[in-house]
Amino acid sequence: MHELTVITITAASIGLFHTLLGPDHYLPFIVMARARKWSLAKTTCITALCGAGHVLSSIVLGIIGIALGVSINKLGAIESFRGGLAAWLLISFGVGYFIWGVFLARRNRPHIHWHAHGDASMPIHKHTHKHNEDQLHVHEGEKAKNLTPWILFTIFVFGPCEPLIPLLIYPAAKSSVFGLVLITGVFGIVTIVTMLSIVILLSLGTNLLPMGRLERYTHALAGATICLCGIAIRFLGL
Repeated sequence: MHELTVITITAASIGLFHTLLGPDHYLPFIVMARARKWSLAKTTCITALCGAGHVLSSIVLGIIGIALGVSINKLGAIESFRGGLAAWLLISFGVGYFIWGVFLARRNRPHIHWHAHGDASMPIHKHTHKHNEDQLHVHEGEKAKNLTPWILFTIFVFGPCEPLIPLLIYPAAKSSVFGLVLITGVFGIVTIVTMLSIVILLSLGTNLLPMGRLERYTHALAGATICLCGIAIRFLGL
């Protein structure tokens, strides 16, 4: 029990710092919530869903691998491959969303309209006009709103929790179902709660920031941020 207690505390600590040091665990949700104008409740639900998929995929892989007698080195290699794939998916999604955001910003830029009245005595005048974002490609916008959470969920399912696999070895070696449930439960809960805490706090903060003229670039900025998160994972090992 003493050893199990130590491993459980270790699992909680690793879950906390693994999440804090991985910007991909929270930045995509914060920037997408701002760009998509998600409510706090929707942002919380999407973050929790993606966090659960992120943790459960590694738990399932780890338990199946251990049950089949796969070595920890091979499991680590599989997790590393999944991590690289998730990083490239994040980069690709970020680039694609950035391009779409730039296109939308250009369509939404202020422009001049000349306006003439029916009365010939009235002079022709001009005024600055800007299309509302919601007026541009309404159907495509709705489709994107529906797809975005599922794209994030898919990316997070591919994203591994590398530190979790070694933590499962001890209870598996002792054939302790209770130990497996305890360690995976603590790691998963701490990871998801940390994600939610950061996302909620920073989302509340970013909503208070005045964007001004940058408001129409929020989609492009969101895409760039997600792309940078993927680059950080792939090339900096975050």
